Amino acid sequence: MKKYFIYLFVVLMMIFTLVSCQKSEPQQLIIGVLPDVDSIPFIIASEKGYFEDENVNVKIEYFKSPVDRDSALQSDNLDAAISDVLAQAFAHDNGFDIMITSMTNGSYKLLVNKDSNINNIKELKGKDIAISKNTIIEYTTDMMLEQENINPKDINKVIIPKIPTRLEMLQNGKIQAATLPEPLATVAMNNGSKLLNSSNNLNINPGVLIFTSKSINDKTKEIKNMYKAYNRAVDYLKTHDKVDYADILIEKAGFPELIKDTLILPDYNEAKAPTKKDVEEVVKWLYEKGLISKEFKYEEIVNTTFVR
Repeated sequence: MKKYFIYLFVVLMMIFTLVSCQKSEPQQLIIGVLPDVDSIPFIIASEKGYFEDENVNVKIEYFKSPVDRDSALQSDNLDAAISDVLAQAFAHDNGFDIMITSMTNGSYKLLVNKDSNINNIKELKGKDIAISKNTIIEYTTDMMLEQENINPKDINKVIIPKIPTRLEMLQNGKIQAATLPEPLATVAMNNGSKLLNSSNNLNINPGVLIFTSKSINDKTKEIKNMYKAYNRAVDYLKTHDKVDYADILIEKAGFPELIKDTLILPDYNEAKAPTKKDVEEVVKWLYEKGLISKEFKYEEIVNTTFVR
């Protein structure tokens, strides 16, 4: 009988130890990114081991178009995605339970090809502009046009979702104008494309990180640790020259070799929530275009549990 109790005690201790180990093992976070500067802190955090240091298992999934990224998120193949307020509002309007958890730092530029005789935005009237539809790209394009009193309906929007394809068509003269994110916009300019305007001049920043509500509820600790690693990556980017990490971006994210000489980074901030102004202006734009059924309040689509 004594041996039986000893055996039972050992078995119970093994079970307890196994359960304890399982509880301490971090759950994986899968984050979808595009080839833009918003994604760079996540890539750095992954490659420099910051996620591992903060006891969080993060897998970065790379996409070439926002359509593919959104599809993966909405089919539960991702926990999160670097996205924009527009994509979040569309998803929320269609019943997908996702939330904005922080803003990201990006830059978007309206360019014309090197052979174009267009010198300002007013001359774009009646011309083709390559964009991705119902995305941050279309939103910033419309804002840049309206700033110059050009009705967006007076230009011809050519829908090219894949960012590398949009860049290639602009550089090959197959499209007169395009809106591109950094760093591909600078690549185009170094190949002769001309800058007409930038989102930097509009003082808007609708880029965000979005998580599924399921992941927010089930992986709270992992998300908090992810943000610690993100902030470490921001500090790294502020204190290191691009020569220290350009090869990582080329290898992992598929950025062109030219970024070694041309990469211009935004002024990255530690993780924080988007402003009400940035969110509400985008939602209003979508609602007035009849693209969503209601003007969502800030609190309906932004979760400030992790950052403020």
